[in-house]
Amino acid sequence: MPFLIETWDKPDSQALRQQHRATHLDFLAANAAKLLAVGAKLADDGSDGGGSFYIVDVETREEAEAFLAADPFSQVGLPARHVITRWRKAYLDGKSYLPPKA
Repeated sequence: MPFLIETWDKPDSQALRQQHRATHLDFLAANAAKLLAVGAKLADDGSDGGGSFYIVDVETREEAEAFLAADPFSQVGLPARHVITRWRKAYLDGKSYLPPKA
């Protein structure tokens, strides 16, 4: 069952995020098979919102934690905090994953 990971960047860390963005994107590309969705959080005006969301298709919390720990953003200390939550797919890309009604 997938996990949703939400991160919040440390204050005033935009330069650190930009410095390591290419390596982070390479990491995501290398792990694309595990990614159901991922992206930066944005402010309403489209500027950086200081964090990210990931929905990773892994079986255990330990795998989700290991995924986040291996992310270059985590390795350089970008996140101030994170939350990992088990997630149930109901709809994804317009497709229902809900059981049929009896």
